[in-house]
This record gives sequence, structure tokens and C-alpha cells, in this order.
Amino acid sequence: MAITDNPKLEYESGQSFNDWEHLADTGDATVFEATFAPWSGRSGFDAEVRPWGLATGGHIRAGSGNDTVTVAPLTAYMPTAAGAQSDGVVNVASGDVTIERATTETHRVTSITIDNSGALVAIAGDEGAAYSDERGEAGGPPFIPMDSVEIGQVRVNKAAAAPVSDTEIFQVVGLHQERYDSPVFQTDPAVGEVHFAAELPKIHTGNLPKRVSVRGYTPIFAEIPRASDWVPAETTHSTNSTEIYNGTLGSVSRSLGQASFTYYGEGNANDPLVRLKNQRLWFRFYQDRNRSPHSLTLGILGIGRTYPAGDHVNIACTVSAEQETADFE
Repeated sequence: MAITDNPKLEYESGQSFNDWEHLADTGDATVFEATFAPWSGRSGFDAEVRPWGLATGGHIRAGSGNDTVTVAPLTAYMPTAAGAQSDGVVNVASGDVTIERATTETHRVTSITIDNSGALVAIAGDEGAAYSDERGEAGGPPFIPMDSVEIGQVRVNKAAAAPVSDTEIFQVVGLHQERYDSPVFQTDPAVGEVHFAAELPKIHTGNLPKRVSVRGYTPIFAEIPRASDWVPAETTHSTNSTEIYNGTLGSVSRSLGQASFTYYGEGNANDPLVRLKNQRLWFRFYQDRNRSPHSLTLGILGIGRTYPAGDHVNIACTVSAEQETADFE
């Protein structure tokens, strides 16, 4: 039988900054993880996740001369690129880009990209006798450098120099264009992971997906003195039934309960925990402070103070979480 022996409850008392880094692909081009976790959720300290890609603008149209296209002004998320703003945005002015045509074959695909310096660059694929949708194949689009973003493709099938037609320009998101917001993603701040809804296309050199960058804060934990009765945020299940002519139909619903604990503190404006009421914070609980298993709960701290005559100030605390308490070995 488990006994809560020598427990410890901690709260997020401060934050430690972690600058931009590239998350590591866990192997399926869908889940990416950072070197730091958990990610603070407190307002002003929450993590910024920036998948690399086009954010605004970047429409490509036929240029005025032979073998040229004109790219409209654009912004892209490329946090560690030269000239990137503090939020990871790179601003690129409108410009003309020259494409390459095939010399011995007929078909060639050119990727229009933004490179690591924030410049527009055309990267020609291998020429072929027909188009291919496979990266790196003859007649197919090229693999692009790791620190670049693809904003479109130009596909030509004539060797002679000529104006580019608008019908030869392709900018379908996910096929010919990388956008920062496609595919959509969710974060798991407890373990420092980003989960995409679909596999990221492997269009970069080495058959790799695009960069995914993050910066943020990790919580600095401090023990809550004089705390008791910790209750984690757990999912509960209930059954509902509907009578039908020959029996009943059942259904199951789920609800996430609040985490809670009792704190015997000062209860005034100088109390370090009271100062953080209504903030979104991490709480870490050890059933045994001398052992590593623990749980993490992220939620909004609510308090209810009671001032009994001649006794300790009793503060009933709730943690309104969006996800269940996470357990770690």
C-alpha cells in the first residue's frame, strides 16, 4: 500500500530563458522535441513555436523579361536566419528571379526560395524528358538547403529562352510551397514537444523536413511551505443511458477536474503565492521528495482565503488545468 511519505509540492516561482533552437525530429517527421522542458505557460513567458515557412505575401508572377519571375514582398518565419527580427520574422522585398532552362532535355523545375541571408534564390532541379513529382529526380523539383524556405516552383518544358507563363508557376501549399502554419500542430509543454497533424514533407537536402524552432522559458520551482492535501487534475468518466423499447443505450462522457491543495500562508499581498493568483503556472508534486517520480500540472491558480479567529490563515487553492496532470518516472 502506497503511503505519502515526506511529500513536496512546488510552484513556478520564476522563469529561466532559453533562446531560439531547432527542435529534433523524433523519427517520423511529425513529432519534434526541444532540449528544454517543461515550457512555462505564464503570460509573457510562454513558448513561441515557429515552424519555418512563408507567413504573408510572396505571390509569384511572370516577369517582364525572358526566364524571369517577379516575387511580391513577403514575410517568413526563419528565426535563426540573418536579419530575422526578435520574433523570428524575416522581411523580404519584392524582386526578380531568373530561372534555368534545360540544355540537353526539355523539362526542368526550378524552386523559388528564401535563403539563410533572407534573399530570393532560384534552385534548378535536374532536367529530364518529362516532369516528375519526386524530389531530386530528373524532371523533378530539387532538394533545397536546410536553412531555406520554398515559396513556389516554376516548371518549363522548352529549352529556348522565353517569357515565363503564369500557367508555369505553382504555389500549392504542401506541394510547391512551405507555409509556417501548414500542417497545423499542437504543443505538449510538459515534455517540450510539437506534434504536427501530418508528416512534414521531406524536401530539404538529406531528405529532411523543414526546420521547427522554439524559444521560451522553463519554470524555476520553489517549494510551497505549509501545504497539504494535493489533488491532481484527473479525468473522470460518467455513464448516461437512454431507454429504448427493448432495453437501454449507454454513452460515456469525460470531464477534467481541477487540481487543488491547501496552503497555510500569510494570505496578504506580500505572500509569494497570493501574488501569483489568476496566473497560469506549473506545479510539481513529489510523493517522496527523496525519490525522482513526480507529477506536473499546468493551470490557472485560483485561491479562496479564510481568516479564522486565533488560527492559521487557510488558503484553498485550485489549479484549473487544460490537460491532465502528467506523471513522470
